[in-house]
Amino acid sequence: MAAPITCLRMNHINVVVDGYERTVQHFIDLYGAQVIMDMPRDEWHACLVVFGGAVIFELFAPHDDLLHARVGPHYVGIEYQVADVEGARQAIIAGGGRVLRDLGVAFHTHPAECHGVAWEFYGHSFHTVPPPVQYLEPIRPVAFWADEHPLGCVGLERYSLAVEDAEPARAFLVGTLGGTTAYEEQRPAIGARAVGVALADTVVEVLAPTGDGVISRHVARWGDGIRAAVFRVKDLGAARSYFAGNGVGLLSGDAPGAVAVAPEDNCGVRFEFCE
Repeated sequence: MAAPITCLRMNHINVVVDGYERTVQHFIDLYGAQVIMDMPRDEWHACLVVFGGAVIFELFAPHDDLLHARVGPHYVGIEYQVADVEGARQAIIAGGGRVLRDLGVAFHTHPAECHGVAWEFYGHSFHTVPPPVQYLEPIRPVAFWADEHPLGCVGLERYSLAVEDAEPARAFLVGTLGGTTAYEEQRPAIGARAVGVALADTVVEVLAPTGDGVISRHVARWGDGIRAAVFRVKDLGAARSYFAGNGVGLLSGDAPGAVAVAPEDNCGVRFEFCE
């Protein structure tokens, strides 16, 4: 059995979107996003945007909607800086996983064996100065989004992974990716059990249904995969007022004390916010 992967830091969250210009402008207008890299290709128009306390997202807007129209906007996966890319590649293969896209210096796993997530592994951090790739402009400090932008975001609290069965997902996160179980709790309001796994500088919250509820319906509709990015804000009341003032609807979040932006008000992508 291969040694667990040593994940050092999250680089970015990967999202497929419908409509490049519309989505990028939405994130700029509502969250104060910076576009730090533009990557047009024959297959898609991709870019790196950063907001919410220096959280980087890579957006992919395919030129032809046919092959993803049934799913629509969704989280594809997430990239981590790792200590050893080749060791990570061998660990995935040894665990029965496939490499879906191999760039040599980085690779993506096949979601089918990895709980609906195309995990991406790379040997460098996107947050170093200078960064490993040339940005259009330097990333603003966390203090900009915390103190200057009215939403008051201070970073990523966690991201959630909705799955049919929590234990295989936990085993993968701990045994293959080198994470550590941080907490477990019941979430009766959403009919789910939550298992938090600390992984590098992030927390992955695994949500598995315990009965009928929003998580069981999510998994039935979409299958296993990333459900939401959850941001931490300085003042949730102020965040509620900010969204209301911008005509953005809020739903109950998946954890007590969290709120969610309605996906239809967020280009189809679920974001949550908590203090």
